[in-house]
Amino acid sequence: MSTDSWPPQLKDWVAKCLGQMTDSNKQEAQAELRQVIADSFAAHTLWTTDWAGVQLKALQPQPPLQFTNNTLKRKSHENSPSSKKAKKMLKPTPSTSSTFDPNDRAALDKRAQRFQREHDIEREKARGGGQSALRANHSASHLFSAPASRHASPFGQSDDPGGIDWDKYTIVGTSKEIFKDYLRLTSEPKPEQIRPIAVLEKTLLELKKRFREKAPYNWICSQFKSLRQDLTVQRIKTPFTVQVYEIHARIALECGDMVEYNQCQATLKTLYDANIVGKVEEFTAYRILMLLHGRNRTELNLYVGQLTPKLKAHPAVQHALRVHRALAIGNYHALFELYASSPNMGAYIMDHFVARERARAIMVISKAYRTIPLSFLHQELAFETFEQAREFLQEHSAAHFTNPHSADSEKILDCKAAGAQLAQTFEEKYRKVLIKGAI
Repeated sequence: MSTDSWPPQLKDWVAKCLGQMTDSNKQEAQAELRQVIADSFAAHTLWTTDWAGVQLKALQPQPPLQFTNNTLKRKSHENSPSSKKAKKMLKPTPSTSSTFDPNDRAALDKRAQRFQREHDIEREKARGGGQSALRANHSASHLFSAPASRHASPFGQSDDPGGIDWDKYTIVGTSKEIFKDYLRLTSEPKPEQIRPIAVLEKTLLELKKRFREKAPYNWICSQFKSLRQDLTVQRIKTPFTVQVYEIHARIALECGDMVEYNQCQATLKTLYDANIVGKVEEFTAYRILMLLHGRNRTELNLYVGQLTPKLKAHPAVQHALRVHRALAIGNYHALFELYASSPNMGAYIMDHFVARERARAIMVISKAYRTIPLSFLHQELAFETFEQAREFLQEHSAAHFTNPHSADSEKILDCKAAGAQLAQTFEEKYRKVLIKGAI
């Protein structure tokens, strides 16, 4: 799990936790920190958790001190501390005995008030049943929690009669505006600024219409992000929610915006895991292709191994698995046939790694032949035109032809000269895969 794929809010929270650690709690806090991040990664909630509100138990205030017979004692610890510093603190002195008189009720009451917040925290921890490490603060909990029913806790436990009524924190929008630019939330959202589900449905219809009419993508993207935000703050997780994320993901793919696509794909996986109806097979195929693009073999093998027989039987998923096999065995002939026949929008994802695989294929071909017609590369590697094939070779420093002045359709590639340059260029261009907005 690389930190490069962490959301900025998580990185800021980790830095904050590290700054709060001391020599006494560092080991325990680091272990808890790793466990919280690992649990969130396994639950696919790295991007949806309000990390600013997460508290580590090891970094929370210790239980308050009590005074008995002029001696300080911990509520839940032994009376004889082991460290020299603690012994020095617990040794009664004239000043402490005069300051904290057990008969002075006013002084004791005043001190008890200072620890009231710590008492409240401890009570909430006891009620939470071990989930306090992932509990967000009340002011933003409704932004990221989605109970399965009106009587379910946002943390997967049933609310007891004396528990918190989380439903009262759910925003119900009242705005009638069809379009609204996206703005990052910096304070508690207000109902008059949020659109209800009926208005959001009209917004989606209008956005689909505007996109077909060639509206600027930046405006379309901002409107979709605003729409998604209104769904999130109202905790709406329905087939309509899935439809919004699926449409935005497809538009992002078509416009080459992989940041927004990956964010939509991450949320869609969470929604699908919650058994909300959507185009699961289509986006399963996209996820396989994205993992192939990132050459993330470990996660890819785990993901493919978890696919159900029903998913594997779908044509789109079968196509993605055949692409996987072609790449694994180096069958570039099959790979580019699959590229030319990609279902749905799979070709838009393959566009991001097809150049890498073309270069790899030409390196294999250059080792097997002394010369090769450019027309063969044009057909075998699925170039649209002869000119595109020639420009690809030029971009990779491999345009060494035996007849450079002939027409593109008649050019013959000198494989020995081209292969030597291409290997070096391949290392420079494709050694590292950069995926913006990776999940």
